[in-house]
Amino acid sequence: MTATTDGSTEALPPRAPSASEATAEKTESTDATARIEGTQTAVPPDTAAAARRATIRATDYLLSEQDSAGWWKGDLETNVTMDAEDLLLRQFLGIQDPKLTESAARYIRGEQRADGTWATFYEGPGELSTTIEAYVALRLAGDTPDAAHMARASEWIRGRGGIAASRVFTRIWLALFGWWKWDDLPELPPELIYFPKWFPLNIYDFGCWARQTIVPLTIVSAKRPVRPAPFGLDELHTDPRNPNPPQPLAPAATWDGLFQRLDKALHVYHKVALRKLRGAAMRSAARWIIERQENDGCWGGIQPPAVYSVIALHLLGYDLDHPVLRTGLASLDRFTVWRQDGSRMIEACQSPVWDTCLAVIALADAGLPADHPQLVKAADWMLAEEIVRPGDWAVRRPQLPPGGWAFEFENDNYPDIDDTAEVVLALRRVAHPDPQRVEAAVRRAVRWNLGMQSKNGAWGAFDADNTSPFPNRLPFCDFGEVIDPPSSDVTAHVVEMLADVGRTHDPRTRRGIDWLLAEQEPSGAWFGRWGTNYIYGTGSVLPALAAVGIPASHPAVRRAVGWLRRVQNSDGGWGEDQRSYHDKEWAGRGSSTASQTGWALMALLAAGERDSETVRRGVRWLAETQRPDGSWDEPYFTGTGFPWDFSINYHLYRQVFPLTALGRYVNGGPAGAPLGV
Repeated sequence: MTATTDGSTEALPPRAPSASEATAEKTESTDATARIEGTQTAVPPDTAAAARRATIRATDYLLSEQDSAGWWKGDLETNVTMDAEDLLLRQFLGIQDPKLTESAARYIRGEQRADGTWATFYEGPGELSTTIEAYVALRLAGDTPDAAHMARASEWIRGRGGIAASRVFTRIWLALFGWWKWDDLPELPPELIYFPKWFPLNIYDFGCWARQTIVPLTIVSAKRPVRPAPFGLDELHTDPRNPNPPQPLAPAATWDGLFQRLDKALHVYHKVALRKLRGAAMRSAARWIIERQENDGCWGGIQPPAVYSVIALHLLGYDLDHPVLRTGLASLDRFTVWRQDGSRMIEACQSPVWDTCLAVIALADAGLPADHPQLVKAADWMLAEEIVRPGDWAVRRPQLPPGGWAFEFENDNYPDIDDTAEVVLALRRVAHPDPQRVEAAVRRAVRWNLGMQSKNGAWGAFDADNTSPFPNRLPFCDFGEVIDPPSSDVTAHVVEMLADVGRTHDPRTRRGIDWLLAEQEPSGAWFGRWGTNYIYGTGSVLPALAAVGIPASHPAVRRAVGWLRRVQNSDGGWGEDQRSYHDKEWAGRGSSTASQTGWALMALLAAGERDSETVRRGVRWLAETQRPDGSWDEPYFTGTGFPWDFSINYHLYRQVFPLTALGRYVNGGPAGAPLGV
């Protein structure tokens, strides 16, 4: 039974068959191949046969990738700033390791483009700050400025304005070694920790990822440390005699002008701040940081807050052998991926919960028996990962009981709404031997997700109503999103989950549906916040609309189908470049990828287009591009951290989403439910 807000209960509708029912339904052979081969289909024989073969191979491959503990995790590839900043951190702390330095440098060199630059995504344009950080890291590794690859990079950097034109975070790293003046950086006072929760620009106005980074950086900004620089960087300035040119002020009547003048006032305050107040603020910030350290030593399960937290606490006198710093530094080692060529890549974070729930959904939709031992093991692992204590989200929802899942291995402070919705969908596709345990976890998760709905009827990723317009205006915040407003993709996943547990007619679900329909773009697509981009948004929304009973004939559905047809590539697949976040002319445009083709097919299948030539062409593209081992190759970045600014290549996306689409094409809808209602 599920508790409602008025204290009554309602039954969760059944999803996966019981273990005994699943056993009775199975053929004599219990492997995935036999189950999928027996699936009936009315589609053209050539496409149907290719789809079945591809589904079998993909199922076997994905099963082979499961960890013995029950989880899946693909590499999470971002850009070389993670690797460069790791080397800068080690230089700052005096803990350089020649082997690590050379392996990181090998990776960074391998990512350099022919024009001397580094990009933030595959085949993307060169990016100034990324190129500067990569260049400095290679200087730390011993590469000389006159080496051909370094000379190309420095020439390109100077041509784009040099260090002075880079983002604030890059110049903070350079200021740590005297390569930039602290006075020429935006001010971020530690007294921010004392702002009450109702006051503009309090720390809870920032998204959780920004909050975890900004609090330690207030300490760094107050301390303004400078370590001896091992070399100069004159070659990265347009005019070494005037490396810090003054920046023009925007008009005072504009928001930008107002916040620029506020920053100037804060610089004055830095010089006159009361010593006792500032010291107390830094100690309060340190307590806040330490309270949020996870059991494995990291902060929020992501690399950047861990890096800045280590620096901040070290500046306050914590030595490197202190348990907080020792475990913090050890946690950073777990973000390392060693490659076959001996190079070393740093992940920004790790995605086992997300990867595992998506893998379970894919395998279930592909026809794997609901009581398959590997699905049960995955369910056990996910159940053990449930977060049952309050985190920062409770600041806005203090009366809401906990019950969600995070993205990472260790991140009890920041469960997220998206993972929680997908974990529920995954758990309900498994015939677990202890169904009451599953139902109790699902009940808590549904209650928590409903409680995290924002005022406008939609859902953000980590917090409710995290929509303040002020944080993005700060001169300090010139890189990526720093707030967490509701998005179509997260809202769609929650709506789909609520329909799955029988909450279609709940007023809160209906508000979410209304919000989604209002958010549709004129083109017919939906914006994708956490995946690239309009294909991801549309691939998330249409299955949700189908789940709540929106008919395939609905005008919004027909507009979306029309858009997907228009942007299908000539080879039959779909792809969208990260540049669509920067320029709408790129919406739905890009080289075909397995994950984005999977999203498009999931959307079209939900819209009742299973027998269309558009879908058949997409299915054939997946079958034809599948590798012999059942996997797909995908160098393109189809995940999103910050739209345009921070792109992600989730290495498991290329497996789970094509398999989900193929399984639904072969078997019908999710877990065999018909689509297009």
